[in-house]
Amino acid sequence: MPEGDTVWLAAKRMNQALAGERLTRGELRVPQLAALDLSGRTVDEVVSRGKHMLFRFADRHTLRSHFRMDGSWRISAAGQPWRGGPAFAVRAVLSTRRWDCVGYRLYDLAHVPTTEESSLVGHLGPDLLGPDWDAEKALRRLQSQEEAEIGVSLLDQRNLAGIGTLYRTEGLFLAGVRPQRLVGDLESAALAGVVERIRRLMVHNRERPQQSTTGSLRRGETHWVFERDGQPCRRCGSSIRRGDQGPAPYARVSYWCPDCQQ
Repeated sequence: MPEGDTVWLAAKRMNQALAGERLTRGELRVPQLAALDLSGRTVDEVVSRGKHMLFRFADRHTLRSHFRMDGSWRISAAGQPWRGGPAFAVRAVLSTRRWDCVGYRLYDLAHVPTTEESSLVGHLGPDLLGPDWDAEKALRRLQSQEEAEIGVSLLDQRNLAGIGTLYRTEGLFLAGVRPQRLVGDLESAALAGVVERIRRLMVHNRERPQQSTTGSLRRGETHWVFERDGQPCRRCGSSIRRGDQGPAPYARVSYWCPDCQQ
């Protein structure tokens, strides 16, 4: 599933293409919205909220899309071939005189009055990349789950929005905290430090498609422990471990160093 910085960058690029423009074509190819024609509407802005993308229109309605595991938006010059996948995977087409914005494999589209956006994203915690980021509120929400493993709690979008498996894994490694440790066993300063490390990583990467937590963009050198199970730790040489966390069917994979993360 895309991380919050991936959605943030996609929303920025979509905003550059659509903001202030009138749609010449607006198709939604999902059963519940198939009869809705967005052509003729003017786009006010496109913004991200955690892992959600919000298209706000001048008529005071909002279209929400979510990438889930493999969704994407692709932008191409109007009239040029679309290059995001097969035609049967297209779920949305938003076009202007200059651009075609095509959504592939978007399984979670919704259209509501803008005043009712909270029905779609109101459950989310503070957005790490949002203009209204509130670290204290995020910390309180995490601490309310003191019996939960920190690796599980960080992925709960109700606590803070935007963190995925990659940044959860890398942030905990850099903080020296094992993902199985209980939230209640961490002091407030340590927990706040984990969140701030993750946020810095996301801010550092949000303007580019490559995600590096090590400072290197060379192939095979971008991550400390993520997807490196069985390989030696870059710090101590111990073998990186892998395991699932969370209840089925929502368990997510974790990676950690058994020595660096005590």
